[in-house]
Amino acid sequence: MSDAPQPKLTASQITDDLTAPLFRMPSLQWWGAFLTAAGIAGALFMAVAVYVRAGYGVFGVNNVVNWGNDIGTYIYWIAVAVAGTIVSSVLLLFRQKWRTGVNRATEAMTIFAINIAGLFPLIHTGRPWVDYWLLPAPNDLGMWPQFKSPIMWDVFAITGYATCSVVFFYLGLIPDFATVRDRATRKWQKLLYGMLAMGWKGTSADWNHYERAYSQFAWLATPLVIGMHSTIAILLAVAHVPGWHATVFPPYFVTGAVFGGLAMAFVVLVPMREMLKLQAYITLDHFERLAKIILAAGLVVAYVYGMEYFAAWWSESPMEREQFLWRATGESCWSFWLMVGCNLLPIQLLWFKRFRRDIRALFLIGLLVNVGMWFERYNIMALSLRHGQMPSEWTSYAFTTFDYMILAGSFGMFFTQFLVFARIAPMVSIAEVKATLLGGKKEHAHG
Repeated sequence: MSDAPQPKLTASQITDDLTAPLFRMPSLQWWGAFLTAAGIAGALFMAVAVYVRAGYGVFGVNNVVNWGNDIGTYIYWIAVAVAGTIVSSVLLLFRQKWRTGVNRATEAMTIFAINIAGLFPLIHTGRPWVDYWLLPAPNDLGMWPQFKSPIMWDVFAITGYATCSVVFFYLGLIPDFATVRDRATRKWQKLLYGMLAMGWKGTSADWNHYERAYSQFAWLATPLVIGMHSTIAILLAVAHVPGWHATVFPPYFVTGAVFGGLAMAFVVLVPMREMLKLQAYITLDHFERLAKIILAAGLVVAYVYGMEYFAAWWSESPMEREQFLWRATGESCWSFWLMVGCNLLPIQLLWFKRFRRDIRALFLIGLLVNVGMWFERYNIMALSLRHGQMPSEWTSYAFTTFDYMILAGSFGMFFTQFLVFARIAPMVSIAEVKATLLGGKKEHAHG
């Protein structure tokens, strides 16, 4: 499959193409996707409402498997957020111009995934109405967070990363908000986008400050995203649970996050490209380059899977050996082999250019990898706890209806946010596309 030849684009045509979805009425296709996603997202809020009323026991956790679906899904969404930052900030720092077609969507993916991820630790505390106790703020209870606790490392890692990501994302939107402001014909749109543009005029001084700030936040976001996901990995590695206590976890989690998150980018970019008619701006070259990164990350993930088993054997710890043998041969081995099959087999197609440039194949590979990466977190969280150090700890674990509701609802919430965002902001950076396709310095186009 290949793109049809595109006519030479002009600055005005680029602006027209990328702002058109904001000014026309939503299509039936958009409404169908939005109502479906919003309806699924409603399941999440219904489950949380029941949980607040009835307690944490509505989920499938027990005294042994006390970290179940909620924490596994939390790590999954954090990983999706990580990939968005890596694509945007790292490629910016390496001056990769091809990022302009995909950076806006992946940055949005970061923001939407991290605000979903943040819900799950709050749910997991059991009493979310007092979660503000986790903040280091003076209070009349005389309480202060215990910073020696890995849970607190999590709170501050996520908060710092989310803050940096939001600022980085918003900075990139400011020039485009100004373009939409100048193109708008309705008074309320001019007012709304005028406020969002924060007085942007497109002068040389504006661009100098913008590019300096954008680069600085890219420098901040890159080590922050690696440190943040490594912190989540260390939270598990400092525990003595068989299957967790491994020094490979920080690089394992970061690489897995890039792998799974870019697979989610395929799931988002392929339908978005078709729905918004962005074939001239998100090309097969973009997909091919992303596919090469996914292939490289997937090979590292395969290496880590093998190293986990080697480390368990080399450690001569009977608990570690038993844990990994049980994962592959025990009653829940189906989840282990589903993880391995979905993560390692489909990506082998990406060795071939034909599949790297076939968006239908890439969409399917993205779906399978996302299934595999969710089951990876399920294997790490639930199976490790189910088969602990003592046979007396070996127990069962099963989802309840409410577990399925919060899992499905989180995906519904993610896609709902994406669909709404596509109606209020250009899904490809207008300014950066002009600078890349037309050459020369970025200019603020009124026409």
